[in-house]
Amino acid sequence: MLLSAVLEALAPQPGDVVMDCTLGRAGHAVELLRVIGAEGQLIGLDLDPANIEPARERLSPIGPNFALHLLNFAGASSLLQREGLLADGLLADLGMSSMQVDEAERGFSLLRDGPLDMRMDPTRGQSAADLLATLPATALAEAFRDFGDEPEAEGIAAAIVARRSVHRLTRTTELTELVQEAAPVRIEHGPGQATPRQQRLRPATRVFQALRILVNREMANLEHLLRTLPECLQPGGRAAIISFHSGEDRRVKQSFREGLRSGVYSAISDEPIRAGEAERRINPRSRSAKLRCAIRS
Repeated sequence: MLLSAVLEALAPQPGDVVMDCTLGRAGHAVELLRVIGAEGQLIGLDLDPANIEPARERLSPIGPNFALHLLNFAGASSLLQREGLLADGLLADLGMSSMQVDEAERGFSLLRDGPLDMRMDPTRGQSAADLLATLPATALAEAFRDFGDEPEAEGIAAAIVARRSVHRLTRTTELTELVQEAAPVRIEHGPGQATPRQQRLRPATRVFQALRILVNREMANLEHLLRTLPECLQPGGRAAIISFHSGEDRRVKQSFREGLRSGVYSAISDEPIRAGEAERRINPRSRSAKLRCAIRS
């Protein structure tokens, strides 16, 4: 995702210490390790245990100078302090990977039937089914509104609470069907639009996104990363954060601007960097991606 833009933003050099806070299957990390060379050091973090060994297999042929940790990116600063290191470059690619979406048993996709799990680390924390069974309607509506930008948040939350009084929601298809009943997909008539079309993001898509963010405490973890980010970087060190949700991008933008005003950062990107048309054709998910950068003073 935005690989060329990430490399340009981080400007890695041979011998650099670089941290990839969202390792995934090492798509970014492979190229970063190539650039920093044998004298550099790559530190990779990921919350999903399923990503660690595949990433190691991709990185090992390039060189041994990397360390992988099963760790949320909120722990980046603490890890670097324990290791006595500061990063020359730090990357966080927020959200979930296409591999996670494709695995029905993870429960991330509304298009594939599976258990309502949605945990990045399936060994800890409450699942989406647990939260849907216990949270009051007000808390569910707040999550759907704040993390999903869903205008029908209250009605959907009320429908969930009514349904769980009859039986527990445990499958992705159950939730998808319930949301579709509570908030039918709208037909939009845009200005100058000859043919009406369905709304771009369906309510079920927004609800699944909000639940995933809630289950994994993604906003709280992002806020912690942003607070401690200056502690992670060398003077002149660079950070690049890719977000996919308006709430994520808003938090990154505000943090970087506050850091620039206070002198913590010497420069930040004025506007987010977006994927070009060629990348959007190959990877439709990149249409939502926004990359913002900052340089430590």
